[in-house]
Amino acid sequence: MSKILIIEDDKEINNLIKVYLEENSYETESVFDGIKAAKLLKERAEEFDLAILDIMLPFKSGDNVLSELRTYSDLPVIALSAKDSVHSKIEMIRLGADDYMTKPFDLDELVVRIEAVLRRTKSMTSDEFKSAGGKDVPDKKQIAGNLTYKNLIMDTMSKRVYIKRDDEYLENQEESTKSELELTAKEFEILELFLNNPTKLFSKANIYESVWNEEYLVEDTTLKVHMSNLRSKLKKYDDFDYIETVWGMGYRLRKS
Repeated sequence: MSKILIIEDDKEINNLIKVYLEENSYETESVFDGIKAAKLLKERAEEFDLAILDIMLPFKSGDNVLSELRTYSDLPVIALSAKDSVHSKIEMIRLGADDYMTKPFDLDELVVRIEAVLRRTKSMTSDEFKSAGGKDVPDKKQIAGNLTYKNLIMDTMSKRVYIKRDDEYLENQEESTKSELELTAKEFEILELFLNNPTKLFSKANIYESVWNEEYLVEDTTLKVHMSNLRSKLKKYDDFDYIETVWGMGYRLRKS
């Protein structure tokens, strides 16, 4: 039985979600403010399979709770908010939310969203998160404005991406040995999204709404073409296939 943490300050809404989820065979626990939520997650995040997180919480906002959570855990999160703008959705996805629902919402839809998120994320355990890129793990580091993953180096200040060799940063090597990827702006943003969330499985909607700043309504070839071009450019300089397709679910960085 999956266990879900409900973080919602409105007691009526919290209880409504709790009762409905328990009727659908989920175990639940409730918390009603941001400070208590942050403390509980820090101590017991591994006990839960998913968190439902309201954005407008007393004492500590939901986006701050989520930002802290992502420094040590890949616990799936569905964000709840009265704000229905695409910008709000994008910001929460960039912070690490797995899905976003606007209030008021249908409880049947919430259950369907929970099922979908759990299907996408069930293969990634807490231990795998720590070994694949959690806080202070060498494969995913931020050094002097750089994001790194395996042989990739992204300079977020200059907006340039390199492949490193012999475990040395390319800026310290001879010019002739540098391998700089020539990425479009959208390709850079897609790759940056992955490098900032190295263990997260992104749905197509997650990626599209984060990068294009538009709501993902129908599937088209735009994202597919950009993903294909990005993978080809990475493959040109490194045999490692950095981006893994999880069929029917989305994309994520490949561990090994």
